[in-house]
Amino acid sequence: MNSEAESGLEATLSRQLRSTRERLGAMLGRSNEALPPRVLRRTLRELQNVADPMVSDVEGGRRAAGVARWYAQATPEQRQDCWLLMSEQFPPDPTAIQAAHAAYDAARHTDEEARAEVRLRKAFASPRTRLLQRFAAFPDGVRFLVDMRAELLPRLKQEKRLLALDAELEDLFSTWFDVGFLELRRIDWHSPASLIEKLIKYEAVHDIRSWADAKNRLDEDRRCYGFFHPRLPGEPLIFVEVALLKSMAGSITPLLDEEAEPADLGRATTAIFYSISNTQPGLKGVSFGDSLIKRVVEALQHEFPQLKVFATLSPIPGLRPWLGRQADALLQAMPARARQALARQLGQDEVAAPLLLKALEGVATLDEKSPARRWLLASAARYLGHEQAEDSRPRDAVARFHLANGARIERLNWLADPSPKGMRQSYGLMVNYLYDLKRLDKHRAQLAQGKVPVAGAVESLQDGWFSNPQDRRQSP
Repeated sequence: MNSEAESGLEATLSRQLRSTRERLGAMLGRSNEALPPRVLRRTLRELQNVADPMVSDVEGGRRAAGVARWYAQATPEQRQDCWLLMSEQFPPDPTAIQAAHAAYDAARHTDEEARAEVRLRKAFASPRTRLLQRFAAFPDGVRFLVDMRAELLPRLKQEKRLLALDAELEDLFSTWFDVGFLELRRIDWHSPASLIEKLIKYEAVHDIRSWADAKNRLDEDRRCYGFFHPRLPGEPLIFVEVALLKSMAGSITPLLDEEAEPADLGRATTAIFYSISNTQPGLKGVSFGDSLIKRVVEALQHEFPQLKVFATLSPIPGLRPWLGRQADALLQAMPARARQALARQLGQDEVAAPLLLKALEGVATLDEKSPARRWLLASAARYLGHEQAEDSRPRDAVARFHLANGARIERLNWLADPSPKGMRQSYGLMVNYLYDLKRLDKHRAQLAQGKVPVAGAVESLQDGWFSNPQDRRQSP
């Protein structure tokens, strides 16, 4: 379907959908509406009872638990109607906002300015905030809200009316799940089996294939840490797996090898973060990663004072899709000599993107001097160090995470993940991000200025392959 047809379909659907205000005042429902007007009005009354400012938080929480029991039995379409009521029927009072804003403008530069600012802030608070806080008041309420947002998030693209509810939930979660309330806890083979099962379930980077695989990652020569919240007991919000080695890891294979000899912790100088997994989709937008890494580094330094290097061994999940879209443009941007070298390897007079990408299917057979291998490494260096998304952040999701935390792109590793997943993501390439503890703030400042911190060895991979007329790198 082309974009014009999609726009026409969206416009048609928009005309068919009624606001909850229209539906609440109607006598009959429509076929595309889950809750008929009578049930919608009853559901709204129950939500209003939850948010009633005249009842205590304890009573409000009891009422919220009743709504949650109904919600558990509701269909996905009925749940969406509930979300729409929360989003559309509990906004801040626009008249109160206008009056408070006018009072604030009048009070500027007077002794009443601070008091007027307080009133303005209160005017922006919506009854929706109190409604959601009441849901958090019953024992499983926080779990209910986190799961509700996880279910809601995929609908936002098609249903913009839910944006206010989503924004309110994200703001509340950012406060409730502040790192000051989180406990860093080590997870090892002696942890409860239920917790290890969650680790297996939530591992998002390198699938845990068996209990033996899990034991390998939790053995005495490894470390695994998670952040826990008191309202979600036994449920890690995010966890990191760490290997303690004598040097920077260049391949994931030995780290996942269940038969490998245990590392000598007394000689370990390097901590490699090889998997970081968020476990709660409903907490999207709430950042734990920076604080998790800092806290883990502190714990590791306390236990192993000899550790000097803290780095990752990370996937490059966006590389292969990006190359599929940009290979032709990259070839056109290359010097003629480099294109000719690629053409000779492919046995062609001129190199074409489809043939080159097909040749990369055999990455395992490419030797160090292979032009195709050197082109892939150069392209990966360009992708990580120079390609930005529309929001001016690094295009690759994993790069965004680590670079925003103050890391530097340190080294590209050839065929570091030969698994089917590694090949699908990046032709097997992986990258080390270095956390230089003395330069984290410097690297963040560079990134804020559009200068991606990249080690010289990575940047030099592009030499002879791509020119950088607008060089954004910063190699300390």
